[in-house]
Amino acid sequence: MSTLIENKTITTVNPATGKDLKDYPLMTNEEASAAVKKCHEAFVKWKKYSLAERAEVLKKIGSTLKDYKDEFSKLMTSEMGKLVSQAEQEIELCAAICEYTAENGQKELANEPERELPDGGRGIITYSPIGVIYGIQPWNFPAYQVVRYAIANLMAGNGVLLKHAEGTTGSGLMLQEIFEKAGLPKDLFTVLIIDHDQSDDIIDNDFVRGVTFTGSPNGGRAVAKKAAGNLKKTVLELGSNDAYLVLDDADVETAVEWSVKGRIYNNGETCVAAKRFVVTEKNYDAFLESFVDKMKNVKFGDPTKEDTQIGPMARKDLRGKLHDQVEDSVKKGAKVLCGGGIPEGDGFFYPATVLANVKPGQPAYDDELFGPVASVIKAKDDEDAMRIANDSRFGLGGGIFSKDEEKAIELAEKHFDTGMVFINSFGVAQPNMPFGGVKNSGYGREHGGFGIKEFVNAKAINILKG
Repeated sequence: MSTLIENKTITTVNPATGKDLKDYPLMTNEEASAAVKKCHEAFVKWKKYSLAERAEVLKKIGSTLKDYKDEFSKLMTSEMGKLVSQAEQEIELCAAICEYTAENGQKELANEPERELPDGGRGIITYSPIGVIYGIQPWNFPAYQVVRYAIANLMAGNGVLLKHAEGTTGSGLMLQEIFEKAGLPKDLFTVLIIDHDQSDDIIDNDFVRGVTFTGSPNGGRAVAKKAAGNLKKTVLELGSNDAYLVLDDADVETAVEWSVKGRIYNNGETCVAAKRFVVTEKNYDAFLESFVDKMKNVKFGDPTKEDTQIGPMARKDLRGKLHDQVEDSVKKGAKVLCGGGIPEGDGFFYPATVLANVKPGQPAYDDELFGPVASVIKAKDDEDAMRIANDSRFGLGGGIFSKDEEKAIELAEKHFDTGMVFINSFGVAQPNMPFGGVKNSGYGREHGGFGIKEFVNAKAINILKG
């Protein structure tokens, strides 16, 4: 959590205690503009590095991240409340992204084989860096959200700017320290400690050639509009209310096990978390009984303790919004089967909560509940379950539970209107698979060789016959 106070300082807050952590002075407009220029100057040199040379630096970043794992994990936990064990997993994922990108980036960015042109001439396709890429990132995965776009763009030869969420300012600065300690040229990855008005100025800056944003749909619209006004490309990842389908032939206990994990991971504050659980009538009662039993026994508390299963929400206002969504859903007919109340005491905790009788028109059905609240929805049959899953303005991820894996794959391929689908499991991100969504969940892709080409110039070099 953070607040912007009158003397233009960001104060980070420990959400488990509500106590202040550290103050960070905002950059002046002049300082921010100078930082962008320095990043561009560093890019001009970096783009001349060979792909192999860039890859070596990325490998070193990955190993240095591991060296800092304990220190960085504790910082992330103190800034946003995730379990320390999950913070450690996040660092391991970031290191894996560095390693994957270093190993595969050279192939992805290599010149394509020469093409014979219609007149008999030859054509060469090259993927050239375009310049400075500006990333505006959220707090829920303080390391991963940054590494996800930064490493791909550094491999591509671009410079990278970061405006991190105010509450995770320390994490952003630690990443900059790690990158430079690993050998990345100074200023090539730069953290901007700025406010929203200053952020608009960064998008306007001529040295900035592209913008990537992760956050709310409204935030994405504002960023995309500002960037489009400057004719700059954007990549947007805007969250979702992912549906997990429990079909007629599902193994109910497998579905329950993964559904609990999918709802409470990262304190429920994950864009691709399992959020709506669409269960066919055949399995509804059995699923609900087991699911509620496990969710009501989920232990919340100090995220540094080994027996804690969910820590606090990242900010007090976010907890308040979530609780308002729960209460509004109840007023419109939903039923609380466990949780659903704000506990007494310090910190911004919220218990694992299950809502049933969830219908259209309720926030629990229509909106994203960014916290440990599960919406259970009854479907008539498999076809109805898929209809309900797609009855959403979002489309980031989702899941299907079925003993017939091939049937589930076909449903995912041909009918599920999302960017990612998990079969009989739950996951967050894989370095070698594309990450991104459709509809109000945004556009563009990261990971899997796709993100590395979002901000490059696919340049056509034509050698025509005379």
